[in-house]
Order: sequence, then C-alpha cells, then structure tokens
Amino acid sequence: MPKPVFNPDLYHGHRRRRNFFEGWYFKLVDANQEEVFAFIPGLIKGKKAEHSHSFIHLIDGSKAFMHYLKLPVEEFSAARDKFAVKVADSSFSLQSLELNVDEPEFSVQGQLAFSRVSKWPDSFLSPGSMGPYNFLPRMQCYSQVCAMDMALSGQLTANGRTVNLDGGRGYVEKNWGSAFPYSWIWVQANSFPSPASISCSLGHIPMPLGTSFRGFLIGLMVEDEFFEFTTANRSKVHIQLSGADIVLQAMNKKYLLTMATATREESFITLLGPRDGQMVPLLQENLQGRVSVKLQRRGDNKILFQETSNCAGIEYGGDQMLVLDQ
Repeated sequence: MPKPVFNPDLYHGHRRRRNFFEGWYFKLVDANQEEVFAFIPGLIKGKKAEHSHSFIHLIDGSKAFMHYLKLPVEEFSAARDKFAVKVADSSFSLQSLELNVDEPEFSVQGQLAFSRVSKWPDSFLSPGSMGPYNFLPRMQCYSQVCAMDMALSGQLTANGRTVNLDGGRGYVEKNWGSAFPYSWIWVQANSFPSPASISCSLGHIPMPLGTSFRGFLIGLMVEDEFFEFTTANRSKVHIQLSGADIVLQAMNKKYLLTMATATREESFITLLGPRDGQMVPLLQENLQGRVSVKLQRRGDNKILFQETSNCAGIEYGGDQMLVLDQ
C-alpha cells in the first residue's frame, strides 16, 4: 500500500485525532471561459471535538458567491490506496467528480469525467510538488499540486442553471496540516490560448522551534515541457505589489519567469480556512482574474512563452508583508 509521504495526493489523516485539516481543491472552467467553479471537499479535526467536521466549500466564481456546507465527521471517507474522497453523497478523484448537494443557499448536481491529466513531475526521493519538504515532520502546512491541467467532460446544474463543461479545463491541488501559513499568495491559471498551465504558491511558513521561512512552489507547463521554480531547487523569487495586484519574477539557472495579475475588487470572495483548530473566515479568493506570463531563456533572453489566461484563481491570506519583498 502506498504511503502518503510518497504519494501526496492521498489522505494523510487516518491516524490523526486532533488539530488536523485536509482539503482538496477542484477548479473547473468551461470551454468558453464564461463559467468557473471551485469545490473543496475536506475534513477538520479540531482541538475541541465540537469544532471537528467534514465539509464541502462550494464556490461559483462567475457569480462571486460561495457556500460552506458543514457536515458531521462521519460523512467523510477516503481510500487508503488511492486518491478517492467522499463527503456525504459527493465523490472526488482524479478520474471523476460527482456532486449531489441540495441546500437552500447552494444547490449543485452532476457528474464530470477527467482525462489527459497532467501531473507535476516528481520522483521517489522528491515526491509531489513539495519534493523533499514532504519528508519534514511537523510543518504547519503542506501542499500538493495533484493535477496541473486536465480535460473535462460532463455537466453540472448549479443553482438552477445547467452548465456544459465539455472541453473545459480543470485543476486540482490540496493542503493538509494543522493550519494555513502566516501569510500566502496563490495564483493558478490554465485557460491560456495555448495548452499551458501555471501554479504558483508563496507562503511564510512556520517551523518547529519558532523558526519560519518564505517558501514557494511555481510550476509552468507548456505543451509537455515543465519549468520549475521552487525553494527546493534553489530558485530565486521577487514579488511586489502593483496596486491591488502583484508582479512576480522567478529565476532558476536557465530561465526567467515573469507573471502579473489583474483583478477586480468586487470579484473577491471571503473563504474559510483552518486556524487554531477551527475553520474561520481567513482568505480572499478571486476566480475571475487575468494572469499574464512570460518565460525567457536567460542565456539569450529569448521569449519561449508569452500569453495571458482568463479565469485565473488568485488568493491572498494573512499578513502580505511577510511574503512580499521588503
């Protein structure tokens, strides 16, 4: 049976009893880039028993609306040998998704199939997108990009409207641990004109013994080629505010990546996240952003990729001064 440390897509909480959370983030965009949803199944085991519960965060990004469906812990289940999660009557994997939620605030039903799933490249000694950091014990928060990109087929009926997702694009990631970082910025997009996907996470991460560090995971996939800029591979990153948005430059030995976001304030939604053993309003997320990306080869400054994606996911949490360049 595979161990979660070597397959980070798997559920890590079978032996955890308290002060633990885990959630998987499914982002779905239709082919016309008019509809965007995010669904987050998960579980929190609180410091106090009354704070423990399973959940599905239901987000309609096109309408800038969300609902947090809170359910008993017993409504959550996860396979031990593969990525397969179920919350009440809804199920989630890298092969398919089935939603069956009928709440007054948010109703969604339907089935989707996933194909052509593109993974973040890894190896036995560097598993998942966090690589060797997966082996560090007692980190406050771990992260994993489960699917950089995937093709969608099927449809959903959300709050009375039917959305055809045939030919759309999907993305999946997850987090687990005791709490979200002190501060973080997250940017994701895979609705470029060309087959491409970018995932970017930067956080100020607490460590045992009162230490902390600014860590980052940035992956750009263009066609079948993957460009990685991470703390683990000793890349460098610079990030600055530009109004309410960011401009980021990341550099490894061979490549320079420049990324800029563009958002509207009214499109941000307040979502819940884990803090002190509870799920509380903690972050701002926008699923209607635009992300412009340029990749250059450092030797001759040749531009290898330069495009803009709609329906980008952009998220801010905590004290941003801990993540930005000082």
